[in-house]
Amino acid sequence: MKKLLLASAIAAATVGAAHAAGRDQISIVGSSTVFPFATVVAERFGKTSGMKTPIIESTGTGGGMKLFCSGVDINSPDVTNASRRMKSSEFEMCQENGVKDIVEVLIGFDGIVIANSTESGQMDVTTKEVFLALAKQVPNPDGSETLIDNPYQTWSEINPALPAVKIEVLGPPPTSGTRDAFAELALEGGCKQFPFIKAMEKDDYKAVCHTVREDGAYVEAGENDNLIVQKLESNPEAFGVFGYSFLEQNSDKVQGSLIGGIAPEFETIASGDYPVSRPLYFYVKKAHVGNVPGIQEFINEFTSEQAFGEEGYLVDKGLISLDEAKREETRKAAQTLQILDSL
Repeated sequence: MKKLLLASAIAAATVGAAHAAGRDQISIVGSSTVFPFATVVAERFGKTSGMKTPIIESTGTGGGMKLFCSGVDINSPDVTNASRRMKSSEFEMCQENGVKDIVEVLIGFDGIVIANSTESGQMDVTTKEVFLALAKQVPNPDGSETLIDNPYQTWSEINPALPAVKIEVLGPPPTSGTRDAFAELALEGGCKQFPFIKAMEKDDYKAVCHTVREDGAYVEAGENDNLIVQKLESNPEAFGVFGYSFLEQNSDKVQGSLIGGIAPEFETIASGDYPVSRPLYFYVKKAHVGNVPGIQEFINEFTSEQAFGEEGYLVDKGLISLDEAKREETRKAAQTLQILDSL
């Protein structure tokens, strides 16, 4: 029996090695927001490590999680980027599919902006007004504690101080971590200011606060944030929802709206003063480390001071750096492949 088990283990190891020999590039999927940061790291890694540059697909956070958690087969992704933390349901999906050992890496922060063309005026809007503009159902304007289908057609109908233009917001689809974070931070941030909604049962409350209207005021523009920027250039009255890094990279074309009087800037996001900010992550499948060449080295590069440090090259691309103590904690956990126990 011992000989049989040993033979089986050797056979399994041989098969694993054979599979690994067939793939000598790291496979990365996930968030469109983390995509440009991961791409820069991958390019540096390819130039300096002597190994092939990782292949990165922008699938959205939710789509990346599904691919990452599909199994430990060598043909499944090694890494998934995320513009929010992994959900407990996704963690459970991974576990059920044999993806038992997951390494979580917090890389920094990002703000979600509501931007428009620099050809138009800059808007100052509250989260409450964002909720009233984009939610599927909103409180009846007559003051009764009832919900009605969203009647607002222009921003000025919500608040006369806002632009008298049609509500048209281009944003990410439900599979996007940016959409999840926007719903939680901006929409729910405004929604919970209505006491009768806040008092609802949990499921009803979340449905009201997170459900976006479907009458054309919110336009799903896919996972390509650059495409949203292009559309805002051609339509100065429209607004777009995307990460701060894209605002930073396209500041000659678009500007971020103030949220409650606070502008989306590096300092306000890092301090937490800007209301719509979120953490950024990537997740690594530990079972693939050592089987696909370069994963450990890629992790080390991404978490190096020259990359995600406060003066690192990712900060130049718009990443909001972690403080020094948190960077050191993250680096140690990542480079020693510390396992995520639960969520």
